[in-house]
Amino acid sequence: MSASILIVDDEESILTSLSSILRDEGYEVAVAKNGVDALRAYTMDPPDLMLLDIWMPEMDGMETLRRVRELVPTAQVMMMSGHGSIETAVKAIKLGAYDYIEKPLSLENVTLRVKHALDQYRLEQENRTLRTTVQRKFELVGQSPVMEQLRQLIETAGPTNSRVLIGGENGTGKELVARAIHLQSARAGRPFVAVNCAAIPETLIESELFGHEKGSFTGATSMKRGQFEQADSGTLFLDEIADMSLNTQAKVLRALQEQQFTRVGGTKLLKVDVRVLAASNKDLLKEIEKGTFREDLFYRLNVVPIVVPPLRERREDIPSLIRHFMKVHAEEQGLRSKEVASEAMAVFQQYDWPGNIRELRNLIERLMIMVPGPVIEAAQAGLSLQARPVGPASHSVTPAVNPLFTQSYDSLRDARNAFEKEYIARKLRDHHWNISRTAEDLKIERSHLHRKIKLLEVEMRPEI
Repeated sequence: MSASILIVDDEESILTSLSSILRDEGYEVAVAKNGVDALRAYTMDPPDLMLLDIWMPEMDGMETLRRVRELVPTAQVMMMSGHGSIETAVKAIKLGAYDYIEKPLSLENVTLRVKHALDQYRLEQENRTLRTTVQRKFELVGQSPVMEQLRQLIETAGPTNSRVLIGGENGTGKELVARAIHLQSARAGRPFVAVNCAAIPETLIESELFGHEKGSFTGATSMKRGQFEQADSGTLFLDEIADMSLNTQAKVLRALQEQQFTRVGGTKLLKVDVRVLAASNKDLLKEIEKGTFREDLFYRLNVVPIVVPPLRERREDIPSLIRHFMKVHAEEQGLRSKEVASEAMAVFQQYDWPGNIRELRNLIERLMIMVPGPVIEAAQAGLSLQARPVGPASHSVTPAVNPLFTQSYDSLRDARNAFEKEYIARKLRDHHWNISRTAEDLKIERSHLHRKIKLLEVEMRPEI
């Protein structure tokens, strides 16, 4: 689709010549003879670029620019004037104009400046889209009580410059929490640099964190800036920090204390302003007892402790998470999103998710690809959860698999009834066997729940 341009000028000759040359260049062109008509046209169909004369009757170009920018803060506007001055140009730029052209117009110059303005506009649009996509990808999803508490902690810790130590099981989203803290801080517009300490060999981690000088070791063919330097004025996130050796821990502690360091093989002290956030899936106090983690580094990092809850403690967030991952994956892969049958959703909510959010995200991606139809059914959900890796690593997760998933059923109806029976029983236990509250949670009538309990032979407490 060709770019659209709105030309606003009270001189008919300008409108005619400009619109003709720009149409020849392949642009869609509309014209307006004054600021009032321009605002009306802009409201109905915002163009990609507006060429706006400054001196016009009724409403001049400066006022038109101001109002257009109020309507659309990202509007791309190029001012034109035959009575211009440096002061006028500066004022126009301050009001948000992209460029300023003096009359009489050189058509060759105009086409070149228009091309640059539209290139800039497209680049800004792409950046906004990319930012939105990235923010959605790293969004904290869920409205459960534990998630609300987590958000409150993030909102409290974010604006400060304090270090934060984030705990939680593998796959719970510790990096998402770190990014959310960064976005809440005054450093939000500066770099966020994430380092997975467990993924870097011990021989390279010091170079990765602090950089190295050319020739400092075999293979160091050029100078390299480390992650501390790259995060200067921003945030450095050290994930799985317990996997660092004691030697590296000592160097990180020194860098935190002094906010300065030297590159590997270098002698020059480099000063940085970095906020450090750290995370670990291990109990660091136990690691200190074992002698594998420095106590002084722990207290240096543990200014604000935050623990990310496992998914099994926020089951009510699972439907929202599933919809979120489906939308993200559909956009990334160009796929159509799917529906999840209520019985399948019940299967997902009963499962304990030993791999937490990461496991759920990967499962949804797999189901989006493997399920041929538009709806994910309970049987498909159950089978997907049974398809876990075999071998030594699988023993640690076997107890988390609901026994329902390992049973065989004669029909989908039998499987659905079994899942529904288990789901209703769990909801009843959650609400201490209160029928009214359980029915409200399940979003069904109380009488309907009574019928389900009887039909499915849900075992109630003896006193009930």
